[in-house]
Amino acid sequence: MRLRIAAGNWKMNTSLQEGIELAKAIQAFVSEFPLDKHKRIVLGVPFTHIVSIVNLVDYKKISVAAQNCARWEKGAYTGEISAEMIRSSGAHYIIIGHSERRQYFNETNEELKTKVELCLKNSLRPIFCVGEKLDEREQNKHFEVVQKQLTESLFHLDVEHFSHVLIAYEPVWAIGTGKNASPEQAQEMHMFIRKLIAEKYGASAANDTSILYGGSCNAQNAASLFAQPDIDGGLVGGASLKANDFIEIIKAL
Repeated sequence: MRLRIAAGNWKMNTSLQEGIELAKAIQAFVSEFPLDKHKRIVLGVPFTHIVSIVNLVDYKKISVAAQNCARWEKGAYTGEISAEMIRSSGAHYIIIGHSERRQYFNETNEELKTKVELCLKNSLRPIFCVGEKLDEREQNKHFEVVQKQLTESLFHLDVEHFSHVLIAYEPVWAIGTGKNASPEQAQEMHMFIRKLIAEKYGASAANDTSILYGGSCNAQNAASLFAQPDIDGGLVGGASLKANDFIEIIKAL
């Protein structure tokens, strides 16, 4: 049975103390909430927060993710953070290929392929983001775009390595806009992604892959999104910065 996940992406928000207080509030709820072994909380926090929050949360229910890693293993790359460094800090996941990284930092599918490999080499689980821009959807190219992202960055992996990857579908036109794909639109893409995985790796691998929805997922729409058969939780942006809102999303898993 595949994992159902509520993953928060805090992006470049919260001071260290603010992040600790937010994590404490989530931890306090989770410690009392009956979360079974097939459900997991992931907090995607700034690099500066990882160690403190790893030491704060119950790792049996809450994992910590970095929001990015360098495309190099080590070396003279001032300011970069390697996958090995992230793993040594106690994180277990890394968000790879978020649309903001693709847009603002020009990350390519080839570069993301390298980052995925570095994550897996360091026993980190990539949360690999895919999704189309508004003009691509309006031109009916959204399936083509997502297929290209998966094929060029992930589908070179063997089935064993692929089994450690999670996928997050984030329609770029819905991120931070207050708009979101309807449950039916989101389900259509999630089903398409699962079909591609089945064609590449077989039905068992496809059924075991967690596919999250990202794109203005919030306390109001989480339940209707998560009720769809191929949506296994959410990669949550703004709503993950408000403890009460994120808690409602956890309840919807």
